[in-house]
Formats: sequence, structure tokens, C-alpha cells
Amino acid sequence: MARILVVDDQHLIRAGIVTLLRTVDGLGPIVEASDGEEAVAAAREHRPDLILMDIYMPRLSGLAAAERILALGLDPAPRIVVLTTFDEDEFVYAALRAGCTGFLLKDMPPEQLLSAVNATLSADLLVAPARIRRLIQKHTVPDQQRQQTVRPGGDATSLLTGRESEVLGLVAQGLANEEIAERLCVSDSTVKTHLHRLMAKLNLRSRAQAVVFAYESGIARVGEGPALPGGRGGSGGSGGPGA
Repeated sequence: MARILVVDDQHLIRAGIVTLLRTVDGLGPIVEASDGEEAVAAAREHRPDLILMDIYMPRLSGLAAAERILALGLDPAPRIVVLTTFDEDEFVYAALRAGCTGFLLKDMPPEQLLSAVNATLSADLLVAPARIRRLIQKHTVPDQQRQQTVRPGGDATSLLTGRESEVLGLVAQGLANEEIAERLCVSDSTVKTHLHRLMAKLNLRSRAQAVVFAYESGIARVGEGPALPGGRGGSGGSGGPGA
């Protein structure tokens, strides 16, 4: 049974989402938090599988809270979906860079919210592939202007083995773990091992964040292969971040 944390500083919105979720059979405990600080504490205590997180809140923003929660090293790491009233590319891209799984609007119909919750519990990304391609094109700089600003400490890609770089590039192209395994003639478990190792080396906490890093670092380039995980919901299986 999935444990869910709902975070929003507006009581009526938070209560409405919680009430809606409690109509669904099969969901586990649903915990509430009214700001980012409470969200971090609740995540540490309750270890939710999914967090629905508002962006703008007092004391600590949703994106800052998401980064702190993912930095806790919870195993498995929770999937974090940002809830907001702003449908702007900058917010979506910032959420993906922070390690969030997806992005939903608060004014979406209740049935769509429930469908998105179910999809997120079984997938690694919750953003349309076409939109992610547009985000990558808009927010990544040309090769000649690219600088290693994703992570401090120089060229982070030098930490990766050749096979790890290859796996990361295939993840960014949109291949699921089983498709990568078939392409490289290895087992699914081997692909998962490479993913866990490269994500640990790069301090990445979600598959979405790994995809963004791949494009920003130059390991992957827009126009090479499909537009990120999408055909199967971006799912690469279960078993922790990026697995």
C-alpha cells in the first residue's frame, strides 16, 4: 500500500486533495504538511512513496524541500510531484532539475489527479515527452557555450566509466531499462547496477534528474534518439532512484 504525503500551505486545497485520495482503495496512510519544513520532517518520519508538493510556501519552498528530502537518502526515495497553479516551462524544468518526477496543475479535474497519482506510483516520469524535449531545447545551452555548472567540482562526467556514460545516454534517449539491456546485450540487473552507480557518483536522485544532467553535460544531445521516457510512461522498473 502506497504512503502519500500532501504538502500545501492552503488548508482547503490540502484537505480537498487528501479527501479525494482517501476515496481510492489500495492507498496507504495519507499524511499532511503545511510548509516545506514540515514536509521534510514528515518525509523523514513517515517515508512516503509519493509526495504531492506545492511550490510556493512559507519558511521553505516546495523545490527546496524536495531537494532536502531527496538528500535524506531514503530507500526507496519518494517520488515527488509538484503541484502548482502556474503552467510555465521554468517551473517544470526547475522541478525536474531538483529531482522531482513530474508536475501537475491544481485546477486539473479530480479524475485526472487520481490518474496521475496512479501513473506516478508505477513510473519514473510524469511529464509528456514532447514537453520535455521543448524544455531541453529551451534551457540547455549550445555545445560551444556549455559549461559544467550542473554539479560543482569540474567535469563531473569524468567520474563515469565508458559503459556508465553509455547507459546514461540511452536513458536520456528514452529507453527503458529492459530496452537498454537488449541494446547492450546485458541483463536488466546489470543496467540497474550501472544506473545506481552513475547516479551515486553524480549525486543524482531521480531518473528525471539524470536525464536533465545528460543533456546539460553534453552526454546526450537534442535530436539524438527519442525524446525521453514516454512510450511506457518513462518507467525503468522499481527498486530505488533511477532503477
